[in-house]
Amino acid sequence: MNNYTKILLEEHEMPTQWYNIIPDLPEPPPPPLHPGTREVATADDLAPLFPKALIEQEMSAERYIDIPGPVLDVYRLWRPSPLYRARNLEKMLDTPAKIFFKYEGVSPAGSHKPNTAVPQVYYNALEGVKKLTTETGAGQWGSSLSFACAQFGLSCEVWQVAASFRAKPYRRTMMEIWGGKVYPSPSDRTEFGRSLLAQNPDHPGSLGIAISEAVSEAAADPDTRYALGSVLNHVLLHQTIIGEEALLQLAKVGETPDVLVGCTGGGSNFGGLAFPFLREKLAGRMNPTIRCVEPAACPTLTRGQYRYDFGDTAGLTPLMKMHTLGHDFIPDTIHAGGLRYHGMAPLVSHVYELGLAEAIAIPQMECFDAAVKFARCEGIVPAPEPTHAIAAAVREALACKESGEEKVILTALCGHGHLDLAAYDSYLHGTMSDTDVTEAEIAAAMATIPQ
Repeated sequence: MNNYTKILLEEHEMPTQWYNIIPDLPEPPPPPLHPGTREVATADDLAPLFPKALIEQEMSAERYIDIPGPVLDVYRLWRPSPLYRARNLEKMLDTPAKIFFKYEGVSPAGSHKPNTAVPQVYYNALEGVKKLTTETGAGQWGSSLSFACAQFGLSCEVWQVAASFRAKPYRRTMMEIWGGKVYPSPSDRTEFGRSLLAQNPDHPGSLGIAISEAVSEAAADPDTRYALGSVLNHVLLHQTIIGEEALLQLAKVGETPDVLVGCTGGGSNFGGLAFPFLREKLAGRMNPTIRCVEPAACPTLTRGQYRYDFGDTAGLTPLMKMHTLGHDFIPDTIHAGGLRYHGMAPLVSHVYELGLAEAIAIPQMECFDAAVKFARCEGIVPAPEPTHAIAAAVREALACKESGEEKVILTALCGHGHLDLAAYDSYLHGTMSDTDVTEAEIAAAMATIPQ
């Protein structure tokens, strides 16, 4: 038996730079637009929401950006994260494929989200910001930002999608342990939230609505800024430490991936894993198939349109060229709350439009079936979001079984599911069901996209 079931990096081998894919793309992505004037957004337009350093990273054309020392110091609490070969899953599937997964559940918050939460809080603290506001779906981003704020002494307010706020009470507890204040969204704390509650007191909420509430609070207070857990360029930039580490780990055992799959909601986990490998592919050093995996209930890449749209429901954010289902789209309350976003990261959308990545959508029953198999084989209970990538990896491994191909499959297990056991209970006891999106629902939401 080969000796690389678990592949570790030493602390001194942790990457000290983030990777910006934009300089290596065949053409640059379309720029964001001001929500009012429809002109190209400037740094001044973003200043009420983000600190100068993050705005510079958002607009940067530099290929590599140094990770500040204080950020590396916090990263060392859990990084470098391990890369595993899923030998038991391979055996159970009787596949000739090799399945590797980069495990981000070792972070304090249990997911990949602190990779960007820590630098975002650090740069805000440098500029004297006192408080950050944000949104969260399943709660992993809100937990991560609360943790990061505790490291640098900032206050944190989180608007959590109401369906997840009710379904995942212990995520709220985790945020509160780290000092975060958590509100269900839509909430009675903002004018927009109150207007939605007046229409439906039991509104399930969405990430777009929660973003609107958090942005409006930040814009009204000069000592407060907003932090986004996915979608934007600087967020995906910070997450590339995942892929950079995975490259080094696979090199240690002489492997390169033939297929890379990652779950995609807003795009940060996928971009974080995939972009360093896409750099290598564009340079001709490897040639993996790169595949986005999204929920069938929120199929932005596979059924959305590539259009300029708002990142939030109220239309407060810049317009971004992205694959979107429409900013008014309210996804069904599937258990993968972190993937319930109407749009896709502009960079991921651009890469997809260039033909550098594929996309598939998988219903949640198949995802949880694969996740239970994975947990019984590998011992880790996945969060609902990466169950989509696991399901795609299982599909690929079974295809290898049929064809006899010995492919190397790589994915990121972006978080554990210890606080998502209600979802597994629903699956195991037969109360979970698949949901699909009708063309009429998509058309209704798309009708409100700005022309």
